Amino acid sequence: MKKNILITAAVLLGLWACDGASPQPGRAIATPSGPPIQRFHEPQQLVLGEQVYRQHCSKCHGENGEGDPGWRKRDAEGMFLPPPLNGTGHAWHHARRWHREMILYGSQPGKGRMPAWQGKLSETEIEAVIEWFQSRWPDRVYAAWYEMQR
Repeated sequence: MKKNILITAAVLLGLWACDGASPQPGRAIATPSGPPIQRFHEPQQLVLGEQVYRQHCSKCHGENGEGDPGWRKRDAEGMFLPPPLNGTGHAWHHARRWHREMILYGSQPGKGRMPAWQGKLSETEIEAVIEWFQSRWPDRVYAAWYEMQR
């Protein structure tokens, strides 16, 4: 009996670690080392964020935030291609402040082609688009990002 419980627990932990499931707003999600967190994304902010994303970001980052397939490599001019924002790339390794600054000021010279949106997008639009793409991250990715922010 005890062996069956341990096997079941190991399988469930393995499924959690490999879970690519869609986020479940409004429910508690497990974190790697801390207490569960409540994941919530304001619906009106998500609507605005998706509008901003579709209008300004999807051309480079893909319709669903999948990024360019070659995002890890530099192109012929030495520039990095648009990374995924859907939780499959490294965007989740960065603090929200970093995302805001990247949107405001664009890529560092010689690193990429991300344009600066300062003066073109409002603070509300920037926060909404960040919230939108973070809402698309799988729960396990969001939980790991959350833990890094503490």
